[in-house]
Amino acid sequence: MSNLNINPNFTSIEKVAGTYLNPAAESKPLGNYKGASFEEIFKQKLDSTSALKFSKHATQRLDDRNIELTDEQSQRLEEGVMKASAKGITDSLVLVDTLAFIVNVPNQTVVTAMDQTESEENIFTNIDGAVIV
Repeated sequence: MSNLNINPNFTSIEKVAGTYLNPAAESKPLGNYKGASFEEIFKQKLDSTSALKFSKHATQRLDDRNIELTDEQSQRLEEGVMKASAKGITDSLVLVDTLAFIVNVPNQTVVTAMDQTESEENIFTNIDGAVIV
């Protein structure tokens, strides 16, 4: 029996095949981050994912109802969505002052918006949680 040198780093046949059968992949830069540190890239990605989006429907409702969010209200809305996400809520009612927002939390998207004073019934459906901020 011949003496075989088996690399102990291979834990599966797929790793062996991947190492010997596939040509080495060229390393390509991930996006436009020339010379940026890991921390800078991380902060940039974190900032880009924290921005709340408004659906076309929500934007139209804000316009129709003459609702303008202050910077402070926008910040509180984002905080409410973060709290909803931490609790595992997927479709949340977020109340900010007299404003009500239905938010798809995983997509970070405001689906609709209204002023609570204009609705007589104040019934909200298709939500699995509510956050008051």
